[in-house]
Amino acid sequence: MVSSDQRRRQLAREKFERQQQRREEARRRTRRLTVVIASVVAVAALVGAGSYLALDGDGKKDKSDAAADASPSASASPSPSESSAPEPAMKIDKKAKYTMSLKTSQGDIAFTMDAAKTPHTTNSFKSLADKGFFDGTKCHRLTTQGIFVLQCGDPKGDGTGGPGYTIPDENLTALGKAGEDGTVTYPAGTVAMANTGQAHTGGSQFFLVYKDSKLPPTYTPFGTMDDASLKAVKDVGAAGVAGGAADGAPKKAVDISKAAVDKS
Repeated sequence: MVSSDQRRRQLAREKFERQQQRREEARRRTRRLTVVIASVVAVAALVGAGSYLALDGDGKKDKSDAAADASPSASASPSPSESSAPEPAMKIDKKAKYTMSLKTSQGDIAFTMDAAKTPHTTNSFKSLADKGFFDGTKCHRLTTQGIFVLQCGDPKGDGTGGPGYTIPDENLTALGKAGEDGTVTYPAGTVAMANTGQAHTGGSQFFLVYKDSKLPPTYTPFGTMDDASLKAVKDVGAAGVAGGAADGAPKKAVDISKAAVDKS
């Protein structure tokens, strides 16, 4: 026959064992939850990294875009590739104005460059045009939401090409101080340099703004289109993107047969 003391000890043991079981089950649940959270975080990080890379047109993406990708996070943020080769020697008249003329499949497009404000950019574009760098290229990217730009100047035609060197940013304060959202307005008719999202990474890619667009003031504004040229680019924008997307190759292909830069 079990004594009262033995019964109490047995009950105490059983209570202790139940407590231990509950604690062990709680620890197992905690471990499972930790694994789940870690997995979710890892997947999210990979997805985020993938999205970031996907938005970058230069294979590094460097972002923005989303601006170039339809918002200032460059996303529509334009982006060519970088290089460490030296830029062309300065040969232009820094006090003069130059006009870049593009003969394209959608009509002539021309814009004026002020060498006093953007000497490196103007000198680079004249050097490239004189070598026929832009001849036979196409405007590979049109963005119709968030920002409104047509991007050109890539010899590869896929957003990854460049001249083999980079040039410094210039004239970044020309459009005023950034607002609370970190952007300024690039007015319709503006021509600006694409970049990788990092400072001083412009190459040969540039974008033509066909409707006022809000972007961070990190893209060198170096040219202004004339009215006829702006209309031609607007017509390309109105036709939209191939396949009906908001960002991609323009439905109306813009092939550049000849580019020239002359002193105005």
